[in-house]
Amino acid sequence: MAAPGNRIYLDQAATSWPKPEAVYAAVDRYQRELGAPAGRGVYAEALEVGRLIDSARRAAASLLGAESAKQIVFTFNGTDSLNLAIHGVLGNAGGHVVTTSAEHNSVLRPLRALEDAGRIEVTRVACNAAGVVDPDDVRRALRADTKLVAMTHASNVTGALQPAAEVGRFVREHGAIYLVDAAQTLGDLPLSVAELHADLLAAPGHKGLLGPLGTGLLYIRPGVEHRLQSLRQGGTGSRSDEDRQPENLPDKYESGNLNVPGIVGLAAGITWLNERSLTEIRRHTLELTERLLAGLSEIGGVRLYGPATAGERVGVVSLSLEGLDAQELAATLDSAYRVQVRPGIHCAPAMHRALGTLDSGGTVRLSWGAMTTIEEIDAAAQAIREIAAALSPAGRS
Repeated sequence: MAAPGNRIYLDQAATSWPKPEAVYAAVDRYQRELGAPAGRGVYAEALEVGRLIDSARRAAASLLGAESAKQIVFTFNGTDSLNLAIHGVLGNAGGHVVTTSAEHNSVLRPLRALEDAGRIEVTRVACNAAGVVDPDDVRRALRADTKLVAMTHASNVTGALQPAAEVGRFVREHGAIYLVDAAQTLGDLPLSVAELHADLLAAPGHKGLLGPLGTGLLYIRPGVEHRLQSLRQGGTGSRSDEDRQPENLPDKYESGNLNVPGIVGLAAGITWLNERSLTEIRRHTLELTERLLAGLSEIGGVRLYGPATAGERVGVVSLSLEGLDAQELAATLDSAYRVQVRPGIHCAPAMHRALGTLDSGGTVRLSWGAMTTIEEIDAAAQAIREIAAALSPAGRS
């Protein structure tokens, strides 16, 4: 799919674009032809919407290797999923939490709010210079009263894949609840909630899953729902004769109208991924990562952050360019080359503190996905090469 106006969009870690045509078509058909809410009618269009939501839930469950489609709760974004998981587990229980410096603010801020309120204690495990957490450090941080371990599967700053499966094994043995933030991995590479030993797995729908904004999901391992409060109560279209929130899944966590146009678009995105296979998509993103790392490593003045090899990353690279701050570099890339990237702190201040880039305004992040082409990666590397050359003494003369 050609990008309009030669736009080279390399901010896929924020939200994927462009989407597959099937995503646009599914949303448009719902808005124009169906228009009914889910679970709240017996007329033909309402019943079809119900079937579409069920199909979307099954598709997401299959992608994750979930035990049942009922273990998938639809939310409004990845942040919503993480807040449900964190506040739902800790709201009444309190206790001790282990997390890492690789986390996004969608984990850090809910934990900080509970900590400031005196509800929990938090141990934040540091990462190394490449942005990778040592699983032994997580193990050593566990205490008898540890209720929750929250860990990202991959950094949204460095792209570094974390040892999530290894951590999950010993957290399961310890008896704490293990929450995996898969915002940067679900849809980018094959994963299994069983292999990760995840009790809860949160992800947005609008990134690797190629769905619209305003969609997300939370996987809940069977039995964990008894330790996870619902944060929102209201109409579910079920047990409407009772004024208590249903305890059955997924209704316990899905009060109010679902974002049906978003969810049918999300289902189309997942179908597109399955048709191409996540193994093949991972191969494609690895090829792009290797190509960009090789191209950028040859440019004088460029500093790369994160693991040295593509296999240790998802499709994310952060960099800085000597002589130009992150905001200026990103603005120049867009205005002069139509290469669109993300400068700044990326809602991950602890990671930037670990990298030593927090006080200097962060980094420039390039990120790509299933729809990105080699030509776009090459064009981005060439644009940075030309900007760097213009900054050199020879380029100024």
